[in-house]
Amino acid sequence: MNKRDQGELRRRFKKEQCTIIRMAGCYVDAYRNKVLTFNENFLNLPEEEFYKYMDIAKKTLGGNIGNNILELEFPPEEESAGGRQQFYMGLRSSGLKNDDLLDRLYDLIIENYVHTGNFLILVFNDAYDIMSRTSDNLKLDESEEVYEYIIVSVCPVDLSKPGLGYREDEHRIGARRQDWVVGAPDTGFLFPAFNDRGADIHRIDYYIKDPKDSHPEFIEEVLGTGTRRTAKELKSAFTAIVKSAYGPDEDKAATVLTDITESINNRLEEIRADAEAGMAPSVPVVLDSRVMDEILRENNIEEDKASRIRETVADEFAEETPMLDALVDEKELKKNLEERRTRELVRENSELKKQLSVTNQGDGVIIKLPPSDEDGITSRIIDSQKYVLIPVDDDESVYINGRESRL
Repeated sequence: MNKRDQGELRRRFKKEQCTIIRMAGCYVDAYRNKVLTFNENFLNLPEEEFYKYMDIAKKTLGGNIGNNILELEFPPEEESAGGRQQFYMGLRSSGLKNDDLLDRLYDLIIENYVHTGNFLILVFNDAYDIMSRTSDNLKLDESEEVYEYIIVSVCPVDLSKPGLGYREDEHRIGARRQDWVVGAPDTGFLFPAFNDRGADIHRIDYYIKDPKDSHPEFIEEVLGTGTRRTAKELKSAFTAIVKSAYGPDEDKAATVLTDITESINNRLEEIRADAEAGMAPSVPVVLDSRVMDEILRENNIEEDKASRIRETVADEFAEETPMLDALVDEKELKKNLEERRTRELVRENSELKKQLSVTNQGDGVIIKLPPSDEDGITSRIIDSQKYVLIPVDDDESVYINGRESRL
């Protein structure tokens, strides 16, 4: 799934365009007991419920590709009889009318979804009649494919916050009654994956609300695919590697990390510019050993530190080489570069003051000049007072105690 595919599906979750056929669900308590199951014709729902459920389905397709949405591929064994891909194929084909398949899905999620409280499992079944498009992206009035799919959303259910409210039955202000509220989904998936405006039965689009934790146990046991880290997880791992190489010297580690990230970002900008100019295809670049070596050399990283970073990167990403764009947070990089520039200006200003300052120390005076001007210094007695004379050209400035003097 790319951004264009994602946007096309999400735009359909409107009252006039929604074609969700059925919805099934299971409400689970904190002890992993099935409290309630239901299975309904979606279009027959009361309007208020209709919009709330539709919003949940839409949010399960939301967020950033690579962070909130991961496209995962089924291994060959899961596409054989008894495998997860075959199971989801059967669930989709059943139109959510097979209770045994639904119960198996609920059990898989209940056993592997990490949550300490109550939660709701929702399953949506939809069929999207995909219209053909012209080369300029205009719709044609003919069907290209019917994309039938299921969306599974897992939503935490929490008690509403305590507080005061108007008790209408008692005509007074009193403690507000707490009830259980279904929250936004924090985990879910779309099967089959939606790629290039069509179904890809060999893949599944997996959703996580918080990209800091991709929940590999859910991926392995519920989806049956190989695990994959989010861009945020990959970046965190890379950051930890660089910082570890510098041990307790946190300031140096932060500086080097900013330098390395800037180098990676410069590469990405060059690749994008070449692609836009038609000079090269827009091909994602991975952090392989060659690229890592080049970046370390560009930033003059000490050999012992470079060696440690190089080896740890190779071990950490042996089975999952990250794309370069996964390692750059542009907002964070901009902030770090601004902070670095501020520090540099402060340091330059301090050094300039030291070079141009004339400082009284007790009974003496310290004068700092470039070596080339030392030969022109003379002294003279004027009215019994000794003076030091320093030649100054018309275009030269004189600074006393760090401030420019108009002599």
